[in-house]
Amino acid sequence: MEKQKITISDNLGQALAGAIAECAPDRIFVLADETTARLCLPLAASCPGVNEAGLITIKATDSNKNIDSLQHVWAELGRMGATRHSMLINIGGGMVTDLGGFAASTFKRGISYVNVPTTLLAMVDASVGGKTGINFNGLKNEVGVFNNASRVILDTDFLGTMDTENMLSGYAEMLKHGLISSERMWAELLSFDVEHPDLGQLRRMVADSVAVKERIVLEDPTERSLRKALNLGHTAGHAFESFALAHRPVLHGYAVAYGLVCELYLSVVKTGFPADRMRQTVAFINEHYGKMNITCDDYATLFELMTHDKKNVAGTINFTLLGGIGDIRINQTATRDEIFEALDFYREGN
Repeated sequence: MEKQKITISDNLGQALAGAIAECAPDRIFVLADETTARLCLPLAASCPGVNEAGLITIKATDSNKNIDSLQHVWAELGRMGATRHSMLINIGGGMVTDLGGFAASTFKRGISYVNVPTTLLAMVDASVGGKTGINFNGLKNEVGVFNNASRVILDTDFLGTMDTENMLSGYAEMLKHGLISSERMWAELLSFDVEHPDLGQLRRMVADSVAVKERIVLEDPTERSLRKALNLGHTAGHAFESFALAHRPVLHGYAVAYGLVCELYLSVVKTGFPADRMRQTVAFINEHYGKMNITCDDYATLFELMTHDKKNVAGTINFTLLGGIGDIRINQTATRDEIFEALDFYREGN
């Protein structure tokens, strides 16, 4: 995969016009969920080409990132005459960019697509890096492909429209990027007032965060080695997220934050991560994200969900842990007892 083309813009129409001209599609289609179609699509409506594009809408929230929504997108593309030379513009959060990217990557064996993320989470995570997919069989992102968008447009004007909960969801991925990057970045993230953000400072921090992911993805586009660093917090986090789907769904970033608590604990125990840095990070997470209501009776279910994680090899649960901030240790394993201890720490020990 080539280096992803990412534009950080405060003029969405101009950026979209450039992306369209670059691909010269015969037809343009726009995918949005019901929320972003109402709130975000008007910002792009004046762009030549977009105002005449075929609009495809799907239901909002991650519970609809499923095969039914995917089939709907395929069917609508076919009904409206999409060809192999057409373009799909995904305008929305991570659910839309994940599902839209997968739909575009598979329709007629692949058409061009552009991601326009409208949430902080999608800007710093889902829309960047070429991962596409859907949830399937009760598991997060179980089916998908690696395929870069023709362009990712990060329009910072959207940052001013997000509620605190969605801001925090994206911020968890930024916190992860800080932990795998540098003390400076980590410290700035812990000291930033995320619930009353300075948008100018946040824009710069978003650019820094995207640069961390971009550097890693360029070196390891298909997750053979270094890209596994981006999975910090996600082995436990995806288990929390899948567990919540059957109870009370949580935003992806909240699940990642809960997963970071467990995996930083494992990092202290297994790879020597400094306990004071773990405590500082966990205190920030507890203050802003709270906790999922689980009991020890739920541990076996969470453990079983971890066994389905895509990073696993030969039935062994695989974690990305840290020896220190920026000291990445991929392909780490933990026993059932160690994982239960981490869940104890998450639930009652911090």
